[in-house]
Amino acid sequence: MDKNSYLSNADPAALDSIYQQYLLDPASVDPGWARFFEGFEFARTRHEVLPGVKTSASGAGSEHISKEFKVIELINAYRQRGHLFTQTNPVRARRTYQPTLELENFGLAAADLDTAFEAGNEIGIGPAKLSAIVDHLRVTYCQSIGVEYRYIRKPERVKWLQDRMERDRNQPSFSLDEKKRILNKLNQAVVFEKFLGKKFIGQKRFSIEGGETLIPALDTVIEHGSGLGVQDFVIGMAHRGRLNVLANTLNKTYAQIFAEFEGRDFADAAMEGDVKYHMGYSSRVATTKGGEVKLTLCPNPSHLESVAPVAQGIGRAIIEHDHAFNDAKVCPIIIHGDAAIAGQGVVYEVVQMAGLKAYSTGGSLHLVVNNQVGFTTNYIDARTSTYCTDVAKVTQCPVFHVNDDDAEAVCHVIKLALDYRQAFKCDVFIDLLGYRRHGHNEGDEPKFTQPVLYKAISAHADPREIYKAKLEESGAIGADLAKEMDQQFQDMLQERLNESKQIGKSVITPFLADRWKGFERPAHEVFDQSPETGADKKLLQRIGAKLAEVPAGKKFFSKLEGILKARAKMLADDKLDWSMGELLAYGSLLCEGHPVRFTGQDVERGTFSHRHAVVKVEDSEEEYIHLKHIQDKQALLQIYNSLLSEYAVLGFEYGYAFATPQDLTIWEAQFGDFINGAQIIIDQYLCAAEEKWSAMNGLVMLLPHGYEGQGAEHSSARMERFLSLCADGNMLVVNCTTPANYFHAVRRQLAYDFRRPLVVFTPKSLLRHPRCVSTMDELANGRFQEVIDDATADPKKVNTVVFCQGKIYYELLEKKEADKRDDVALVRIEQLHPLPEKQLQAVLKKYKGAERYLWVQEEPENMGAWGYLTLNWKEVELKCIARPASGAPATGSSIRSAEQQKHIINAAFAKSAKPTVARA
Repeated sequence: MDKNSYLSNADPAALDSIYQQYLLDPASVDPGWARFFEGFEFARTRHEVLPGVKTSASGAGSEHISKEFKVIELINAYRQRGHLFTQTNPVRARRTYQPTLELENFGLAAADLDTAFEAGNEIGIGPAKLSAIVDHLRVTYCQSIGVEYRYIRKPERVKWLQDRMERDRNQPSFSLDEKKRILNKLNQAVVFEKFLGKKFIGQKRFSIEGGETLIPALDTVIEHGSGLGVQDFVIGMAHRGRLNVLANTLNKTYAQIFAEFEGRDFADAAMEGDVKYHMGYSSRVATTKGGEVKLTLCPNPSHLESVAPVAQGIGRAIIEHDHAFNDAKVCPIIIHGDAAIAGQGVVYEVVQMAGLKAYSTGGSLHLVVNNQVGFTTNYIDARTSTYCTDVAKVTQCPVFHVNDDDAEAVCHVIKLALDYRQAFKCDVFIDLLGYRRHGHNEGDEPKFTQPVLYKAISAHADPREIYKAKLEESGAIGADLAKEMDQQFQDMLQERLNESKQIGKSVITPFLADRWKGFERPAHEVFDQSPETGADKKLLQRIGAKLAEVPAGKKFFSKLEGILKARAKMLADDKLDWSMGELLAYGSLLCEGHPVRFTGQDVERGTFSHRHAVVKVEDSEEEYIHLKHIQDKQALLQIYNSLLSEYAVLGFEYGYAFATPQDLTIWEAQFGDFINGAQIIIDQYLCAAEEKWSAMNGLVMLLPHGYEGQGAEHSSARMERFLSLCADGNMLVVNCTTPANYFHAVRRQLAYDFRRPLVVFTPKSLLRHPRCVSTMDELANGRFQEVIDDATADPKKVNTVVFCQGKIYYELLEKKEADKRDDVALVRIEQLHPLPEKQLQAVLKKYKGAERYLWVQEEPENMGAWGYLTLNWKEVELKCIARPASGAPATGSSIRSAEQQKHIINAAFAKSAKPTVARA
């Protein structure tokens, strides 16, 4: 039976009928009713609660049973909707919501307040008057803390939260020493901001004023988290409040921060540096109980929320490498703004990653510094959802809304959230309702756009004053203590400011520095020739054999077994295709002790069904990964299909590579065209992090690229965009034409004593091209070839040198051989950045008798590498043969595409040098 249908009608006769049935046969009634009657012991107390009522369905007894259910409904309404009626907004009246939690909305009245109800057992206070039940509920759910949790679909989690909150009415309980510590951290936060505002008038600092309780909140995270076994916290946050967090949480020296306000140049001339509120930092912090935790604050750009996946990736790497996959030892903390968490789509992507095996970090703590305004935009214009944190409901994470003026409530919720995270390995969101005392920055006038709000803010005391008054009123501290704290801290800040004036130039302190010992920024000459990267031939043969075997007791379906047989034949014939060269590269690194992590959409099989790194046993979901079964004590391989995301996934892998310089970390796009979905990670991190933050990164990006008539969205990885971001070897950009060269490019990443991102434009049609093969000797010996000369060309006969890259080489080769053109040399530029100038000069010297030099590309003239070459290679007068300049990368007509490609090839071998663009 559905009890809600009875309750809505408040039918005493029907309720009593259910009860009589329960007395006769408890198993015959709905389990919900049975629990109700059993829990309140109606079988034992019926005659006491309902005197004179035995089997009759009429009278006061039945009415009381009906009201018992109504009280249960009231209790559940507080649990479900109490957060809508809280006192969580320090400077604004809350919006009104209907229906309210008034008694009348539940069929109850003021006359019932003195009536005792067994329903009090439901909230742990035993039989109690309705007035006591309502008071308990209001204090638990409608004061400084509001909680959303009833949408969670796992009953044990709901019960855990319910019991914890209702047991102590969700109220803080701190010792006197803990209260003094909270006050001290508030004092640091408030005085630090006021000191900066007084000493550096008008300078941007993106203060935390109005949200200063973030500092004691983070202190509680560290103290309580350490007690729960957390040893590493990885923090991702934007600029607001960052200086305060750096100084008062990570213990970056005040003198160093003050020096950065002076705008001094950087000591390292090769560093461009960044603004002070973007810098990262790592430190070790001692706790009051004698413990120590590591804190890592990720550097970030102004692109809000972009740091969230980066921080998650760093956290995952630390979990794996430092704590043997024990995610209870590491906790990512993502600090959001209210406008950003609601408006930036990457937040949704990160939330969806949280429970996936490739990206799980055991739950993150999401703290929202809720200013109730985004730059100048009111919150009602910044989202449709009720709360900025409503994205949390997607993955059924609990949300705590807290009045940021109530410091103890904030710290209490931090403890509760961390306990939940450790218990259930789940994200938790805490919405710190505060305000922003100034405009978007300290030079901005907020009254232009929020005059009413800022009139209220200007008259509002800061959280330290509010908490100090509370402690003084309760007798916890004397009036002099807060004054002493204030003066002592100000004196210390002044001393540090005086010290800062002696600092000559700013020094960028790399974050995660202890993980990068032994790695140095390279001199430009390092790129003149790649290091030797061959692998032992016997090892490669053994790896190859493992890649081709059907393991004992396993059966694969026929097509897959055919692929494994093809691998065996490649080894026997010594003609290794792209997939074999690729897998041998990864396998050799694993055997040499280098972990390999590889993610992206469809990477296990490969978008083009070429890799088959993860295979399924026939008629089952059992997986087998050949690369994990090469030898004993090999390094860890992780290969995962990602969720359908570019932005967050690339950010995650970039973060992972930040913390793992000895690993090979790879992200592959499904098609290179989709890389612009992650453009922020490329522009703000990948190409610029080393210059801005002195932070190296060795991430490898595989971007399928090539014109095969598949249209504008399946042809181009936007090579021109990457090349426009290249300078001074900040990235390695290659477009390999042989499996062996790709093999060496990958191994070179770990052979260098530095790390730079590697961007590889990978093939599609070449994956199965009969001429795109390599021998085992080519893998076992040599190094990456930045330039591959034409081995068949006779310099004395050559009058045209064609420079090219990528798959078009094989089309040009076919044409050259068909036309028997020994007057043309085909030279492949396999590495575009750093441009191998010395090797190219050697090619020019070799073909010094040539009359013309062509650059042939299949991309439109305004795309591809042409613009980059004209800017960076001036030793020769090149003429370009390409598709016509276009806004779209490629035509949608396969016929037109084939005609354009034919014109390019023919133009390359035309006797006349006049046409620079092949037009179909």
